[in-house]
Amino acid sequence: MLILLGLSALALRPAQSQSDEPLAVVLTVDGGIMPAMKEYIQRGLDSAEQRGAEVVIIQLNTPGGDLGSTVEIIQAFRNSSVPVVVYVTPNGSMAGSAGAIITLAAHAAAMSPETAIGAASPVGAGGAELDKTLKAKATEIIKAQLRPLVERRGAEAQALAMQMIDTARAVSAREALEVGLIDFVATDVSDLLRQLDGFQVEMSDGPRTLHTSNARTEPVNLTLIEQLLLMLTDPNISFLLIAIGVQAILIEISSPGGWVAGFIGVVCLTLATYGLGVLPVNWFGLVFMLMSFVLFVLDIKAPTHGALTAAGVGSFIVGALVLFNSPGTPQFQRVSIPLVIGVGIFLGLAFAVILTFALRAQRTPIQVGMEALAGKRGIATTTIKDEGHVQVGGELWSARPAEGSEAIHKGDPVEVVRLEGLRLIVKKK
Repeated sequence: MLILLGLSALALRPAQSQSDEPLAVVLTVDGGIMPAMKEYIQRGLDSAEQRGAEVVIIQLNTPGGDLGSTVEIIQAFRNSSVPVVVYVTPNGSMAGSAGAIITLAAHAAAMSPETAIGAASPVGAGGAELDKTLKAKATEIIKAQLRPLVERRGAEAQALAMQMIDTARAVSAREALEVGLIDFVATDVSDLLRQLDGFQVEMSDGPRTLHTSNARTEPVNLTLIEQLLLMLTDPNISFLLIAIGVQAILIEISSPGGWVAGFIGVVCLTLATYGLGVLPVNWFGLVFMLMSFVLFVLDIKAPTHGALTAAGVGSFIVGALVLFNSPGTPQFQRVSIPLVIGVGIFLGLAFAVILTFALRAQRTPIQVGMEALAGKRGIATTTIKDEGHVQVGGELWSARPAEGSEAIHKGDPVEVVRLEGLRLIVKKK
């Protein structure tokens, strides 16, 4: 027993020494600052606090995003008991608009050599330009929030931060470092941890010195739900969900009794509603999109076919562009124009095929029932004067000759004129 305990102690010693190493929790924020991204950051901060992490590193690459989510992220940073370092990476990335404010709100800021930061001027809903009075108010509010965050960085850094808001100025990593707007330029996370070792940050309870020379890094990945919610805030995904959802609902209405199409339609439209609630959209575009599907359906009953389908395709494309691509909407929140045109043409072709089959079905002669017997041919099995028998379609029928018909003898070919009760009226063919 003593030998086993001794061996267990030796085996556990490396694990114990590893747990004594400082922990650096790493989050990756790549994309727009949306509510789902805010929840991801908050979850990462909570996890770091529970595990007693030395530092939280947020790898950031964003063109901007929702101002409400940005404010909540700043509050989470300032209330965190674990130092937060925002690291704009990899090369070619940017901390634009809301991303610039988030970077400056962290306890320490770093950038990869070939990155940029700035362009934080306020805009209206959907990215539209604000009028003079509203813009002045929004600018002053953002500057008031940002001023305490960059106060410690010196006069030059404060001036540059204000220019980012007033004139949408953006600078490179090297330029930001020269004026003290950021603390480090690092090539990777390992280089950043090396530079952070011994660096002093200002926390809510006072200054704290970081010890990250031997820190081990552990990533916090997006959960499946967070990935789904972020995907739903992609304008291209929201657009496709609307197109599929409305199409499925129309199929369910036109062919009631099933549930698959209706279920798919309701789910798609519900998911699209979440994205539309987060994205800056012009709701007037929905009117055009709904009108397009009405035109598609009306074309089936119209006397001339094709014109309404073409008008529906045009209405669908215009509606999608109005919905997502209104003037002033940020580029990263715009729907792909080729995607919209492609889906519009596909829907038009799909309805054209449906219309073709519908018209063909209307013109096809009746194949079953009493009405289907008129015009069919058969053979007289008896001589028919007043009454006799004929074989039509593999069945034996009672028959009598039509008025003015030639005499019908056994074996003569006949054609059905009409059906009276259970007796066929035939004529010699």
